[in-house]
Amino acid sequence: MAGSPGSGGAGWVSLSPARLAQAEVVVGDWMLEFACYCLCRHFREGRTAEFRRCRDVAQAVINSLSKIATHQKKTVYLCQLLTRIAKGKRLDCHFENDQRISPLESALSIWTLLEREESKPNKLHEDIHRLIQIQVVAVHMEKGYFKEAAEVLERLFTDLESNKPLRMKLAAIIKSKDPYVPFLQNFSYNLLISKIKSYVELFMKDNETNFLIQAATKQVEAKELGATMLQNETVDVSETKEESNLETNRSCMEEQSITNQSSGDARKPIVSYVSCRPHSGQKHRKKSALQSLNSLQNVEKHGDAWACGRKRQGYNQKCLGLVISPLLKLCYSP
Repeated sequence: MAGSPGSGGAGWVSLSPARLAQAEVVVGDWMLEFACYCLCRHFREGRTAEFRRCRDVAQAVINSLSKIATHQKKTVYLCQLLTRIAKGKRLDCHFENDQRISPLESALSIWTLLEREESKPNKLHEDIHRLIQIQVVAVHMEKGYFKEAAEVLERLFTDLESNKPLRMKLAAIIKSKDPYVPFLQNFSYNLLISKIKSYVELFMKDNETNFLIQAATKQVEAKELGATMLQNETVDVSETKEESNLETNRSCMEEQSITNQSSGDARKPIVSYVSCRPHSGQKHRKKSALQSLNSLQNVEKHGDAWACGRKRQGYNQKCLGLVISPLLKLCYSP
């Protein structure tokens, strides 16, 4: 790689180590934003396979960062949150060293960090926080782990005075050992996913100016424009070729029509000669031949009325010569 296109021969290898390190940081920032954007899009659209692939890419990019800059924290936290939410009902999946921590409980701690990065927390943030708390307990109850659900409740509300009504409500539900009570149905896992998708859409809207997304979009549009122009050129060439073929066929048909008409006209004197009686004497044969000759001369004289242009006239003269020669031989034969 001696140099990038359009660089005038000055490639990136000519950068100083310090400048190259700075460039790597910028590119890493672009890659992180792009990976998070794709992760959000696939989560929103429910594309499981694509989500997993982007999750691995985002994780690799995050691991490659020497440190997480302040402006990158929100992006990193969001990637971590979506990864945990996607595994929310898998109690056998762990993201923390403490094996007791479920994916949703880990997601709650990430969401708390993410809320701190928001300049103005709103009702949507509060709804997501409350739904994660409820579903941490509900998932354990759905699996029949009521004891573990009670332990989770203690970890969620270390401060007895924080959100006391919700803590008491969940404690009563755990004692009932009924995971399908109306309260849990009203604050379901699907509602949690819907709320997070709303948050994701806001994030994507605020990050549409990502450099890689804009550059890739321009590249795609340029390719589409080139393909459209090529297709139009192909259509124009095809139409031109078709018109040329039609013109050629039309010319051939006209020439064939002229040839047939000329052939029919040239046979008329021959029919006149053949209709003469061959055994009426030499004088009669000469007279008939002269009549035929006059008839052929009339054909030549009035050829323009039958032919279409110079081609017809030349063809008639040729036919005239072909017909006169045998007639003369027949008329003056002994």
